[in-house]
Amino acid sequence: MSAIRIGVLGDHDPVGLSTHRELDAVLERLRERGVEGWWVGTDAPEAAAVGAPGVVDGLWIAPGSPYRDAGAVLGAIGRARRGGVPLLGTCSGFQYAALELAVALAGVVDPRHAETDPEAVDPFVAPLACRVDGERRVVRCAEGTRLAELLGTAPFDGVFFCGFAPSEAAVEALERAGVLIGARAEGVGAVALELPGHPFFLATLFQPQVGAVAGEPLSPVIEAFVAAAARAPSAARVAPA
Repeated sequence: MSAIRIGVLGDHDPVGLSTHRELDAVLERLRERGVEGWWVGTDAPEAAAVGAPGVVDGLWIAPGSPYRDAGAVLGAIGRARRGGVPLLGTCSGFQYAALELAVALAGVVDPRHAETDPEAVDPFVAPLACRVDGERRVVRCAEGTRLAELLGTAPFDGVFFCGFAPSEAAVEALERAGVLIGARAEGVGAVALELPGHPFFLATLFQPQVGAVAGEPLSPVIEAFVAAAARAPSAARVAPA
């Protein structure tokens, strides 16, 4: 059987971003298990195809916004959503998944992200009252969600490196469109979303990869993502460009 292929879309910066070093540690651990993972820069030619069936078995939207090409990120999320390709988004990946779903499902014409459009009135992804950089906040998963199946409903400490999240109005719009809010966190708001009926479409503002560098077990979220990628049709397992 050919290897499971996971594309990581983001602008790789292991020197400047500890979360990228954590993600690299995850990829190395997965590589030991026969899973092939590779980074694709948002402004790389390969970004125009990553996320499509037949290119990857799973797509991870990495943290690290503002992206060099935000349009490429939104396009990849859309391809994975339409094509049933398992998708995991963390931190900025959560924020941009919310933006893509806002247009595709909630009918929002031009959702703005305050990080790239600080003058926007009522941005869909808005600044937090206080940034949470390297902090732990109490997260509570919503009953009946995939996230709760993976992590349980007991409160736990999630690790955050962020300054933006969907506004409450944005969250309400997503929920009306059928998007499930998988979790909320103290002082942050909605911190996870998932798409019912999709093989695996889960995005979290907290970062489940943190701990991999220290050798901690991989989060059940990551394990479930990889398992979903393993179930992708083998015809999709082709070498990266």
